[in-house]
Amino acid sequence: MLSLRQRKDMARAGQMVQQDMSASSLLHRLGKTELFAGLPPSELAEVLAAGRVRPLAKGATIFNQGTPAERAHLVLEGRIRILQTDGDGAQILMRFIGPGETFGTVGLFTDHLYPAHAVAVTDCVEISWTEKDLLDLMARHRLIGINLMKVMGTRLRETQDRLRELATQGAERRIANTLLRLAAQAGKSVGDGMEIDFPVRRKDMAEICGATLHTVSRTLKSWEKLGMVRTNRQRLTIQNIDGIRRRADPF
Repeated sequence: MLSLRQRKDMARAGQMVQQDMSASSLLHRLGKTELFAGLPPSELAEVLAAGRVRPLAKGATIFNQGTPAERAHLVLEGRIRILQTDGDGAQILMRFIGPGETFGTVGLFTDHLYPAHAVAVTDCVEISWTEKDLLDLMARHRLIGINLMKVMGTRLRETQDRLRELATQGAERRIANTLLRLAAQAGKSVGDGMEIDFPVRRKDMAEICGATLHTVSRTLKSWEKLGMVRTNRQRLTIQNIDGIRRRADPF
């Protein structure tokens, strides 16, 4: 049974759907996603009709690692944290998923198990499809399959880049590259720089770039003194993006 707080969180997230997610708004957002970009309105309407839209309260678990992969998911609003755990229970943050991005599809095309946990970082709205519905859509609309291949290729390239950085770069360069990726994915211009538009913990930074929490904290504190970044209650602002680029690629 859900607690009173969980029910309140779900009600708040549900209100967000009612206020911001009319049918026309949903079609517009679907047309700007990585999976359905380029589809005409009539085909987007089919995609929407086949999907299930639902709100997710902050902290909600969408699926757990190792459970049956039954649906493909796409974020319409909010941020999702993707994490993996090993046999000893150690946890690592794989990536953040933002508006317009898919998640949970790998399991449908491999062993039918979700390879990671998915948890809402903020209040979110997602749309998802069963494996059968997604495959039917792909069969009728070839562009969806092409888009999915591009998504998988981009994710593979990102994974390769991170592996190369772990093997060849020091911690400071990896932290700088992580900041640049977050800025590209979720940066918004503010008065004194570029703010990452969702909460990022130093623990998250450490897991993403393969550094210790102490190293990340020490590095960010040093960069704050230099006026390169600013942190405030898990909100991170890059104040000197060129300085961070030089730290990422000093050669």
